[in-house]
Amino acid sequence: MSRSAPAQTSPRSRRTSGRSVLVDVAKRAGVSTATVSRVYNDPGKVSADVQARVREAALALNWIPNAAGRALASTRTHIAGAIIPTLDDQVFASEVTGMQAVFAEQGYTVFLGCSNYNLQQAYIQVSAMLTRGVEAVLLVGESQPPGLFELLEQNRVPYVVTYAYRKDSPHCCVGFDNRAAFRRLTTHLLDSGHRDFAIVMQSPDGNDRVQARLLGIHETLAEQGLAVRPAHVRIGPATIDFGRASLREIMEQTGPRPTAIICGNDHLATGVLLEAQSLGIEVPGELSVTGFDDIALSHQLKPSLTTMRVDTAEIGRLAAHTMLRMLAGETDIGGTEIEPVLFVRESSGAPQAR
Repeated sequence: MSRSAPAQTSPRSRRTSGRSVLVDVAKRAGVSTATVSRVYNDPGKVSADVQARVREAALALNWIPNAAGRALASTRTHIAGAIIPTLDDQVFASEVTGMQAVFAEQGYTVFLGCSNYNLQQAYIQVSAMLTRGVEAVLLVGESQPPGLFELLEQNRVPYVVTYAYRKDSPHCCVGFDNRAAFRRLTTHLLDSGHRDFAIVMQSPDGNDRVQARLLGIHETLAEQGLAVRPAHVRIGPATIDFGRASLREIMEQTGPRPTAIICGNDHLATGVLLEAQSLGIEVPGELSVTGFDDIALSHQLKPSLTTMRVDTAEIGRLAAHTMLRMLAGETDIGGTEIEPVLFVRESSGAPQAR
């Protein structure tokens, strides 16, 4: 009896369990079976060298550490994963909503993880998702824990980096150029006549989006021979309370006061606006304020907030479509850049003559 040729499969579904089992991986890596289990379930307790040996052994034996994962050789789990940095920001909720809508149409379930800006937590959550057979993963930003991208590539799980975009990125990015967005905001204020600036921003530690935003501001000012005084830079949590506290601290400094404040998001800008009202500072006459994200409250504030809007739901949808194409076996899929939209409202204008 002749046999038909085997059907072609996508890169993700080529992985098989064969006769390899946990003990074979342990033996090949020269560790105990308990250590192999810890590598996938509690990697923080295993050295980087041992993790690498175990994963190389698992890859060589074409083994995934759970029954659902091993079943991928003949079937699909139809599970996708998303790791977001926080549940407190509606922009990430909107992104996941867009992603889930697309995957639901294809019969996929989405597993959600929240790292709380903790890189180790992101790694642990991705590892846990892999043991449960996720077929693709959405990530936010390129600043990920060491070894995360390698982990996904070793397990042949496609991924998309979102909320960030660089033409020269080694990863498939679906997002926007944070540096260019804040160059544009800064240019808007410069064109309005501002020369004394302040910055209220989220922490750049482990956050490539914030790092790019700060770079965009500083390099745009430097091109005009300007710089922000260190006393006028406030870095902290992305909250209304921190925005209020930041404006108080900035205005308590001696020397020239800023005429414009660039905020990292609309929550920070809302805090600055509320504190300006409390201090009797006229906006935009004495102080112009800009935010980012265009949350629902932004255009209802008095004065309404000058800000930028990014269609985060569309980012989620495009990321899902991109991952589905990857799962279908397409290669050399390029990233997609989303263009933020600037909304000039009442909170920004020309500075008053001093």
